[in-house]
Amino acid sequence: MPDRTRKSEKQAVPTGKSDWAALEAMTDEDAEAAALADPDSPPLGEEQTLRHMPPAKRIRFNLRLSRQEFADRYHIPLAMLVSWERQEAVPDAVAVAFLDAIAADPEGLAKALKRSSGKPEAAE
Repeated sequence: MPDRTRKSEKQAVPTGKSDWAALEAMTDEDAEAAALADPDSPPLGEEQTLRHMPPAKRIRFNLRLSRQEFADRYHIPLAMLVSWERQEAVPDAVAVAFLDAIAADPEGLAKALKRSSGKPEAAE
């Protein structure tokens, strides 16, 4: 069973029937009142905050890779990747540079790592 669901490329994205003219005519107060009245999108509670998606997770999602696939391809210990994605740990400067390199050229970096002698030994 696949570990993630992918949309078929043939599926059409629903376009909806938005009345953009009516939206443009709304005042900021009207728009806020309409947003607050939407039962499908309640406002956040006072204790709730939105968090940005961690860079490692965003890059992995963009590449459509599972955690295990991403960790194996880029020689990142799986436990470390999980802790970065859960924001239990913050990547250091070298790891941030490595993630930036992955984002810039994911295929090139994967090829270079594949040609290397293998996964580095864990530091002691």
